[in-house]
Amino acid sequence: MSGYIIVVLVGVVVTCLVAFAINVMVPDSDSTSTEDRLAAMASRRSPSEEKENSSLLSGIDEPYSPLTRLLENLPAFTDYMDQADIPMQPAKFAVVCVAAFIGGVMSCILTPVPILLAPFAGALFAALPISWLMMKRKKRLAKFGRQMPEALDLLSRSLRAGHSLNAGFGLVASELEAPLATEFSRAFEEQNFGIPLDEAIEDMADRIPNMDLRFFATAIVLQRQTGGDLAEILDKISHLIRERLIILGQVQALTGEGRMSGAVLLALPPVLFLVMLKLNYEYVLMLFTDQIGRYMLTAALLTQVIGAMVIKKIITIKV
Repeated sequence: MSGYIIVVLVGVVVTCLVAFAINVMVPDSDSTSTEDRLAAMASRRSPSEEKENSSLLSGIDEPYSPLTRLLENLPAFTDYMDQADIPMQPAKFAVVCVAAFIGGVMSCILTPVPILLAPFAGALFAALPISWLMMKRKKRLAKFGRQMPEALDLLSRSLRAGHSLNAGFGLVASELEAPLATEFSRAFEEQNFGIPLDEAIEDMADRIPNMDLRFFATAIVLQRQTGGDLAEILDKISHLIRERLIILGQVQALTGEGRMSGAVLLALPPVLFLVMLKLNYEYVLMLFTDQIGRYMLTAALLTQVIGAMVIKKIITIKV
């Protein structure tokens, strides 16, 4: 009887995953880029208007409304989603993580792996979409930082040619590639909707946690308040960013051996555990059945986490 229950549970999980993947990957035919931009601009309306519209539109997103409200109160999570440029609601991403956790638990139930490893397998599977989110965010922010000098040079040449700063933003948005072009295009469209340039630049700096962009935003705000040659300021910031990127590349090359050593040291205990689980199952099982073994396993996990933090601190050098 238990075998039929397991089969039914696996079928339900697989069906939910497939239905969710179709829901996420297939976009709505009614949504357009213009509507998305208008929705972004509409988020700046007064609280009374937002309350009125939320009462009128309540029930459209009923399945995710409680979870969405909970995740919207976690700024770090919603900011990570925006910075990674993932077109997915936070609630749907949370459902993906939960489904991955259930899949990891079910993999332990359906295989000869000890059932005591089910929580660890579930946590490992749930960490996969989170790791993908972090890597996508890191890659996008790194590409944004590499594009900054070219964008500043283009803005400087645009100003020397007689264009306004607003027009320079539009030129950067049309000439460069994403993700920098996407953010500058959003700031340019915000200006077209009547939002002051200073506020649009500050919002862009808040969306993208990049030190060079913060320098750029501060320089723009100060220049508009005190005056000065903005083209020359942008040239100096561009030169500073290029020099910093060169030093950062040298640091990455010098710390490459440390990063490789850290990866090997952190991967060695889990790999050795799996090898011993295959060679001597009863011997490894004592870590879960014996009281002292559980203490040893807990201590091993804690020292593994502490070691990862120490290695990360050693190889991370801010430039």
